Amino acid sequence: MEKNNMIEVKNVSMRFNLGVEKNFSLKQFFVDFFSFKKKKKKKEEFWALKNLNFDVKSGEVVGFVGSNGAGKSTLLKIVAGVMKPTKGTVNSYGNICPMIELGAGFDPDLTARENIYLNGAVMGYSEELLNRKFQEIVDFSELHDFLDVPVKNFSSGMVARLAFSVATIVEPEILIVDEILSVGDIAFQAKSEEKMLSMIRGGTTVLYVSHSIESIKKLCDRVVWIEHGEVQMIGKTETVIEKYLEFMGVK
Repeated sequence: MEKNNMIEVKNVSMRFNLGVEKNFSLKQFFVDFFSFKKKKKKKEEFWALKNLNFDVKSGEVVGFVGSNGAGKSTLLKIVAGVMKPTKGTVNSYGNICPMIELGAGFDPDLTARENIYLNGAVMGYSEELLNRKFQEIVDFSELHDFLDVPVKNFSSGMVARLAFSVATIVEPEILIVDEILSVGDIAFQAKSEEKMLSMIRGGTTVLYVSHSIESIKKLCDRVVWIEHGEVQMIGKTETVIEKYLEFMGVK
């Protein structure tokens, strides 16, 4: 570990086999077996990330930009420990709060109240902490009138508000954020952004993916630009954003 590094991404590559789901069909297995589709299978290998290398310093806010499908979300899932890279390693030196797919850990048949405890337990929070922070979670989510309603009856915005409120009851050393500031209504977006800014001011290290160039400019110290799974540029926010916008043809 180099001094002050919180995250070290070394030679990380990620491969997916796009034909895996198809082969769960017994019929398709025999079709593939007897027609010897080896060449086609080779083409179905997709490298989402290719030999990525970068470090993130303690307290740094690093943004990630790139076209849809560039590999940004895959990278964040690997850093969060949700996925294991095909090649390379990721070292992190602090507790991580991944806000990647808000509400993914909820049980739709349980109420909001029950899901606060379920999701909190999944994130490693003790029952004592959740009891102590329960009212704070409810107040931040503004879902006071819906605590005993099953989450399956919630809008996507309500689910995101509840999940964000649970995820941020403690200030992690590393925060991983994937587009979550674009959920909910305008007022909640502003409140979520202010909550994240308070974490940043408190020294939290942040990895941030967003298609909002303005929020990247506002929040990030550095930017990593990824296209087709490869790093195109790493550097100061304004410099990288300028090159990225030129590439996208919107400057």
